[in-house]
Amino acid sequence: MPEPTHIPANAFIALGSNLGDREFAIESARTALGRRPEIETVRCSSLIETDPVGPPGQGPYLNGVTMVRTTLSPRALLDAMLAIERSLGRIREESTERWGPRTIDLDLVLYSDLVIDEPGLTIPHPRLHERRFVLQPLVQIAPDVVHPVAHQSAAELLARLEPVSDPL
Repeated sequence: MPEPTHIPANAFIALGSNLGDREFAIESARTALGRRPEIETVRCSSLIETDPVGPPGQGPYLNGVTMVRTTLSPRALLDAMLAIERSLGRIREESTERWGPRTIDLDLVLYSDLVIDEPGLTIPHPRLHERRFVLQPLVQIAPDVVHPVAHQSAAELLARLEPVSDPL
């Protein structure tokens, strides 16, 4: 008897890059996601340039968010995302610097209204509510999507962040 298919779910994937041809890396990741038969790209934000979070000496990031509709489970979607990262030159090892520079970074930030806390998989992303570089593009494509723990929309979460001050 064939294994039952999952009911399609909406998921949001944050994409970032600060090494090499950043825009090409993000667009390549978006293309690779859309090539999977179990993943349909619904909407893509524009890309924004942001200062890096993490160790000093890094170049600026390009960041965006893509909304997909998928029949993959959250774990299977994450596995597909990690495979795409590897295909684009991303190395994830214990020895690599946390929040260091990277060719591509794909984070599963929301999957339907699920709350999951398992080894290697936390949904919603544990720092989603404090990351302007994710919330800003998320609001561009889905301002009303609700954070299943904070019970606030992406637009409300973004509005709660400290305003960005312009250097004098």
